[in-house]
Amino acid sequence: MDIPYTIEARPDTGLYNAKVGIWLFLASEVMLFGALFSSYVMLRVGSLEWPHGLLNVPIGTLNTVVLITSSITVVLAWASLKLKDFSKFKLFQGCTVLLALTFVIIKSFEYHDKFTHYYVQYNDGAQIVEKTGHLEGNPLNWTLATLADPARSIAEITFHPDAAKDEHGPAHGEHPAPIKIATSQIKKLESFGPWHSTYLAIYFTLTGLHALHVIGGAIVIGYFWGPGSRMWKTEPARLTNRVEVSGLFWHFVDLVWIFLFPVLYLL
Repeated sequence: MDIPYTIEARPDTGLYNAKVGIWLFLASEVMLFGALFSSYVMLRVGSLEWPHGLLNVPIGTLNTVVLITSSITVVLAWASLKLKDFSKFKLFQGCTVLLALTFVIIKSFEYHDKFTHYYVQYNDGAQIVEKTGHLEGNPLNWTLATLADPARSIAEITFHPDAAKDEHGPAHGEHPAPIKIATSQIKKLESFGPWHSTYLAIYFTLTGLHALHVIGGAIVIGYFWGPGSRMWKTEPARLTNRVEVSGLFWHFVDLVWIFLFPVLYLL
């Protein structure tokens, strides 16, 4: 028995089944991200201080361009099916998958930098000095507790500070020379993970959830580019509808990032 309204529109909604389903699903997604953005606003308004400069704006801008371009290619893939040009569909659909993977790879480098970049705070009498940079070997789990562990017998760490910043922005020249810091002088040592601050906890929550949506969307779009595209020989109209539905989800993913980018990177 054939399932009705997989191709033709339902008389009660004017939409075929999959399109009704995706709009209901996207409504739940709006509520999910709406709650998270609302939580962000409340935490931001209630915070006395809010850090700036922890995220790489050029990389965020590059990822924004990547996702916007993927929105264009996903539309072109659907339009190619409407024009019965299967070869162009394969081209544009494949480009969408590659752009999605590019976004995830760039984001993974950004995450890696946060977990291997360290904040060191130490006491020199009454004066507290704060530095940021990389530890030698980029350990992922070094904290004050691990440094103080007698079994490790770590007396000092080699720290590679970032270039100092002045009122005009980044300092000119190369990074400062590595320095050795005695563990007994360190007051605080941690990477820039979600535990570092409320801001970074929000960053990892929102961007991590968004990245999962990107990966999920890429899997679906990749399926219709690969095994799912065989439906073109038997039910071309149904494949066209499915590609349109996956494209609607992808546009939502792009739209979420368009909100995330200025909120987290620029404001």
